[in-house]
Amino acid sequence: MTTKDSPFMEKYLTPIAVLLGAIIIALAFAFGTGTERPAPGEEAGAADISAVEFGDAPVLGSASAPVTMAVWFDYQCPFCKRYELETMEQVYENYVVTGKVKVVLMDYQFLGPDSDDAALFARAVWAAYPERFHDWYKAVMTAQDEEHGGLGNTESIVTLTKSLGGIDTDRVLALAEEKKAEYQADIAAARQEGSSIGINGTPGALIGTKILSGAVPYTQVSAALDAELAK
Repeated sequence: MTTKDSPFMEKYLTPIAVLLGAIIIALAFAFGTGTERPAPGEEAGAADISAVEFGDAPVLGSASAPVTMAVWFDYQCPFCKRYELETMEQVYENYVVTGKVKVVLMDYQFLGPDSDDAALFARAVWAAYPERFHDWYKAVMTAQDEEHGGLGNTESIVTLTKSLGGIDTDRVLALAEEKKAEYQADIAAARQEGSSIGINGTPGALIGTKILSGAVPYTQVSAALDAELAK
């Protein structure tokens, strides 16, 4: 019989436990999402992009693009940052710029006041400067620090926006204040829309009837987009 103080435990079980713990942590960083979710990947279900209510969410690309991709995200989610920089920028260059796909950016803000402030400001940027929204969004996601690290509050977002040029931050702030209740309702509706189809973590995307959970690689997204384009 082996006891917790036996040489067997010390020699074999402890290193095994350490190894398993390292594997779990590595998988969490490699495929994690902003909230607890099943293993990331592709899920087919009742969701259908044609039935999603987008409201006034920001849209990247031509309104007449034949395929629509929806992405639910949080401005402070580190996996959303990685997804944007490693996957979505390739989608933008290869599918959005070429007129094949439009991407709808759906709010799923859950990481506190800074996420809420960034989302509110974003809605005003989209309303006032739709042609600058992609540049602004990319800059915010690139500059993102750790969760609750400060970037996302109004002061930091204003400073970052001013550095881009071409956006009147006073105009944006005034619009955000004037339509605060409307924008907050839109932000909440976008999250609810995602939850209703099975999005319960960030990032989460929908292409056709396929939900892509987590910061999945570009190859997986492009395969799903190509399948929709071929229909």
